[in-house]
Amino acid sequence: MGCKLTFVDDILNKSFYKLGLIVGKQPGYFIIIPILLTLLFVTGYQRVHYEMDPEYLFSPVSGQGKLERRIVEEHFKVNYSHRFNVGRITRAGRFGRVIIVAKDNNTNILRTEVWKELRQLDELVQNITVNLPNGETFTYREECARWEGQCFVNDILNLDKIIGEVERGELNLTFPIMFNPVTWEAHAFPVYFGGAKVVDDIIITVPAVQLVWFVRTDNKLQEQRGAAWEDAFLDAVGVAEDTGRFKHISIARFASRTLDHELEKNTRTVIPFFSSTFILMGIFSIVTCMMGDWVRSKPWLGLLGNISAVMATTAAFGCAIYLGISFIGINLAAPFLMIGIGIDDTFVMLAAWRRTSPKLPVPERMAIMLSEAAVSITITSVTDMLSFFIGIFSPFPSVQIFCMYSGLAVCFTFVWHLTFFAGCVAVSGYREKNNRHTITWLKVLPESRARKEEKSWFYRIFCSGGIDHADPDNPIDNKEHCIMAFFRTTMADLLNNPLVKTLVIIVFICYLAGAGYGVTNLKEGLERRKLSKIDSYSVEFFDREDLYYREFPYRIQVVISGNYNYSDPKIQDEVEILTQKLENTSYISNSLYTESWLRTFINYVSRNNDYLNVTIDNEADFIHNLKELWLFPANPFSLDVKFNDAGDQIVASRFLIQAINISGTNHEKEMVKALREVVATTWLNASVFHPYFVFFDQFELVRPTSLQNLCYGALMMMITSFIFIPNILCSLWVAFSIVSIEIGVVGYMALWDINLDSISMINLIMCIGFSVDFTAHICYAYMASKAKSPNDRVSECLYSLGLPIVQGSFSTILGVVALLLADSYIFSVFFKMVFMVIFFGAMHGLFLLPVLLSLFGPGSCTKRDDDIKMSNVDKIFPHPYCIPHPQLMLNDQIFNGKNISPNGVYKIYGDDKDLGIGTSGEDTSESSSNQSQRRQIGEDENTRKKYEDGWKRSNYSQSTSQFQPSGELDLYGHDMDRNWQRQRYENNRRVFDNKKAAHRDDDFVMTRKTSDAGPRPEGAYRVTRTHSHHNLHKPRAPRRTNSHHNLEHLDYVAEMRFP
Repeated sequence: MGCKLTFVDDILNKSFYKLGLIVGKQPGYFIIIPILLTLLFVTGYQRVHYEMDPEYLFSPVSGQGKLERRIVEEHFKVNYSHRFNVGRITRAGRFGRVIIVAKDNNTNILRTEVWKELRQLDELVQNITVNLPNGETFTYREECARWEGQCFVNDILNLDKIIGEVERGELNLTFPIMFNPVTWEAHAFPVYFGGAKVVDDIIITVPAVQLVWFVRTDNKLQEQRGAAWEDAFLDAVGVAEDTGRFKHISIARFASRTLDHELEKNTRTVIPFFSSTFILMGIFSIVTCMMGDWVRSKPWLGLLGNISAVMATTAAFGCAIYLGISFIGINLAAPFLMIGIGIDDTFVMLAAWRRTSPKLPVPERMAIMLSEAAVSITITSVTDMLSFFIGIFSPFPSVQIFCMYSGLAVCFTFVWHLTFFAGCVAVSGYREKNNRHTITWLKVLPESRARKEEKSWFYRIFCSGGIDHADPDNPIDNKEHCIMAFFRTTMADLLNNPLVKTLVIIVFICYLAGAGYGVTNLKEGLERRKLSKIDSYSVEFFDREDLYYREFPYRIQVVISGNYNYSDPKIQDEVEILTQKLENTSYISNSLYTESWLRTFINYVSRNNDYLNVTIDNEADFIHNLKELWLFPANPFSLDVKFNDAGDQIVASRFLIQAINISGTNHEKEMVKALREVVATTWLNASVFHPYFVFFDQFELVRPTSLQNLCYGALMMMITSFIFIPNILCSLWVAFSIVSIEIGVVGYMALWDINLDSISMINLIMCIGFSVDFTAHICYAYMASKAKSPNDRVSECLYSLGLPIVQGSFSTILGVVALLLADSYIFSVFFKMVFMVIFFGAMHGLFLLPVLLSLFGPGSCTKRDDDIKMSNVDKIFPHPYCIPHPQLMLNDQIFNGKNISPNGVYKIYGDDKDLGIGTSGEDTSESSSNQSQRRQIGEDENTRKKYEDGWKRSNYSQSTSQFQPSGELDLYGHDMDRNWQRQRYENNRRVFDNKKAAHRDDDFVMTRKTSDAGPRPEGAYRVTRTHSHHNLHKPRAPRRTNSHHNLEHLDYVAEMRFP
């Protein structure tokens, strides 16, 4: 494997080995304590604080928009109770807003019957009675925002006095501003009319009109009363629309609390799927943990794996709440993910358990199980935790909160599986040790004995299982897993076919091309409508707003802070230049829609100075005349100039500009960026602001933040994989896979209608950890393989990991499939992106990486001349003998007949490292761990002596040389074969006569029925036909092999081959 730093692997194996011994001896404590801790952390839920403010969750913590708002509010704080102006607000406040269109699909609402119902709607809203919990009641007129003592009203409704003349064509409405000939009010039509058709400044048709009502929010009490009024407003208007109260108008409603309500609804929609998901995952885990053997089958452990994940997630959430972390609705996606992660660890641990020898005591099997699964479950848990902890440094609070909850959940799931679930495995191990049925816990017979005792077919199918302790290596009781065999043979042969390799590479190139196309078409920003449910009333409002109100969408404030002498012509010119630069951008309308106190004041004085006879050449006169002539209380410009405490200097001023034809999040991002660049060019301390700029900042930050997180995450994953899997080449392949999978996810999420926003950023961060799981194990298995042929390496790694990858993929996807049914963009994004990363990861692990490793990995460029030479010998002697020889050792170590070196022949048999680092599938108990083999060999002195004696009595044990046996060599092995056949026949006949039993199974050639520890005839061999590797260390008869291929494996290094 190249350069290794295996101290981490060694520490983990030793630590988990000791933990397994403790859990195996006292499993009760490890089951009870996690349950008690879960109950303790559950008490934290009584302190939960729900956070549903969209601005806080989905805008950057330190965004420039929030800095600009602080500047505006420092100088121009909004007074909702006395001096409210809708174009100069700094926060959304509390309001109710409606967009009205005609029900008969008429594109013109300038009709008498429509305006009559608009008046009725306004009266309905203003007369809404709000009932507070303390019994107090109020209406809109009592809590409305006011300007100079008057409630904020929709003056556009006063057109009802002239609407008949407009409808008959006797009066034209001029765009953009018109004075009402009856009331002499100035109507700003772009504020109210949407999608108006204008010809020569004359309004022809108006398809939509909007109305808005504001309430006071100057203090906390008014905030609470305003929130209650909003709820009543949404209910009343909703009832009127749903019941058909208005015959001619269709109403789409919206309020500042709408998005809060929608986030809460999103939370509620996913809750009912918890139970169905748990049932689905329970059924899946039970079925996949079943085997034909009713003793080794572990359906209840599959279910307990789900319970362990649920307990861990519940405890983690309670711990996070105790730590004071706010709870958000997106967190409810985490349990679905944790169930998938937990069941993956369950498969890993059960696979490691099945690889242990059933002849060992339960504590020993637990120690070996945890030792073998240590690297696998640790690397997946650590990479998932690191990927979530990367998200904690995101500028978006929604990402931070979700990653903190999910990171803790992964950590708790890891600990709970090593304690609670491990304790459950130990209890099941004692059941298996006693050969008890997995469902009924009654003692049953193994299948081999059930056949001998002629049990009924029903008993053999539904009751038998386990092993016969008198004959633990019986092949009937040790069957190979059919799916694992499929991956080793059929799947491996398919991928080793040159045509299939070419096809896989072509598909991969097409995959990258599609991903690249998607990346170039990736949209950014979280649209407000996507925070709502698909069937929400707000979706219709957002659609109408985008359709009709994108021509004049935003009234933008330009604030100049600092002590400037505005009587100085240089200052006046600089302000005017700044204003014109902004108006000349493609995002801002012309000067007609600009409100500038300085421009209008200077023009007013210059035009009327003949009779005003004032001077504004010095600062004192400028400020005096400004206050006297222009900033009178009724003039909205009085809100745009801030004086110092003495009132003799201007410390801040502002003017308003109008955005025009802004559509889409990318356009909004470009507008904000362009305006900020313009104000940065002036030497004045200027800034631009709109309340929605706080949200637009995410459009500017989401791309660089996502790219930064992906780069840091990929680097950390590569370093982590190198620490746990110390191979440079393996780490590079893991990094390649991470980059490939992330490119695929980013590209195809654009083609799947997913924007790059804070929600998808959460998933991209999470996907970094998920993309490591399958690819790291496949790379490690291929690198660790002792086979020299790339084709054989592919076969071995697929045999070890094919089934677990399929199981893990299905379990994770099943865990999140319920999110797709929630009818919520937020949760559907979670499903889509988790599905993509798991699917792409599985495809990389099962198809792409085996092909690329076989083409560019170790041994792919090496020509094997020894194979050609041996193949020539095999053509002449197709059936050579493979004779174990105790004197032929690795590194010329010679067995002296007194002791056995731990590095000698007994260590070689079955000493392969776990190629899947604990992730192989439902293997049978055909091979035990390295430690158990060495322990068994070291303790079984009787077997060893007889093994040696057998060799001493053989013709080949009398050699005077380490490599050359004495006496005449039977070159073709015919004499030896005949002698051995006669000896075997005599020994077996003697045994059969003594036992008085006939062999009834056709699958056995001639199997001796006796205990391994029992007495055996001198020099006799115990011969079985079995695929088990457990017998490799036991005395064996010389056996035939049809291939020289075994010489390539270390298991056969200590065997002497004679042609």
